[in-house]
Amino acid sequence: MKARPIIAITTGEPAGIGPEIAIRGAVSCLVHLQPVLIGDCHQLADLADQLGYGALICRLPSSNLSREKITALSGNLIVVDVPLAVPPVAGQLDARNAPAVLKFMDIAIDGALDGTFDAVTTAPVQKSIINDASIPFTGHTEYFADRTHTERVVMMLAGELQQNSDLPHTMLRVALATTHLPLKAVSEAITIEGLIETASIIHKDLKKRFGLASPRILMTGLNPHAGENGYLGMEEIQVLSPAIHALKQQGVDITGPYPADTLFQPHFLENADCVLAMYHDQGLPVLKYATFGHGVNITLGMPIIRTSVDHGTALDIATKGLGIANAGSMSVALQIAAEMATHSSHMP
Repeated sequence: MKARPIIAITTGEPAGIGPEIAIRGAVSCLVHLQPVLIGDCHQLADLADQLGYGALICRLPSSNLSREKITALSGNLIVVDVPLAVPPVAGQLDARNAPAVLKFMDIAIDGALDGTFDAVTTAPVQKSIINDASIPFTGHTEYFADRTHTERVVMMLAGELQQNSDLPHTMLRVALATTHLPLKAVSEAITIEGLIETASIIHKDLKKRFGLASPRILMTGLNPHAGENGYLGMEEIQVLSPAIHALKQQGVDITGPYPADTLFQPHFLENADCVLAMYHDQGLPVLKYATFGHGVNITLGMPIIRTSVDHGTALDIATKGLGIANAGSMSVALQIAAEMATHSSHMP
């Protein structure tokens, strides 16, 4: 891999803030990585002009895409041109552009699989409008998993903590045992086998993608007070603890289950590389509060590296003009993607 990793950026829903934050994030990281924007070149060039970066735009046809071509254009905002069906209007979804949005992802995934790109960073898409176009679509993560033939993926969010944090390090990572499920379905979805697979993926990718020789994982409980010895639920005794025991037998440094209401404190986190939370709203509110909108969504378990912003398309903000949207999450997502790519290149 070259000194500067090549990161594909899918620009997401064209009526949202994705194209703008993709440009601004790419510019902020140009010194450290080579971004390759995938989207409608006409739209991106127009936005770049308005943002003052028009001179950096360099179009590259999707039919002429290669690592050598990208390297030859290094230092520019390279755009792999995927024309939209109709010109986008800020804040106004149009199902006719949905196939192009999926093509953004297809080009990025294929390029990451064949080595053209070192990683992929995704801007947000609007699931509803893709389905309105009669294209079954459950989400970014599921689409990437299907296209890379990955049976199980793990959602992990990471972010830099606020500067006045008491922790000796600045990165907080929270992975999820379950993702977008109603609370009443969470307990049944958590199994010993599932926890073993999830924690094993986390362990492997923390080593391979983040360069941690001996990653340390903390597991939350499911119930209040981690079940309080069975008085508040039996899952910790019957499911979580057996999974932890089995993982330790496999050489995974994992401890718990800990009460989630006390786990997110410096006393515990200073000795952890990742927290494995049982459900979405158990771990992510803490991370999103602590990282002030600079969190990053990372998909673990795939043969390629994929990071994403931790927010949606923000159609309402897109209508208010350029410069209002916060591009911080995109910038951090690109930086983490580059770091993961660098660590991965050092692996056998």
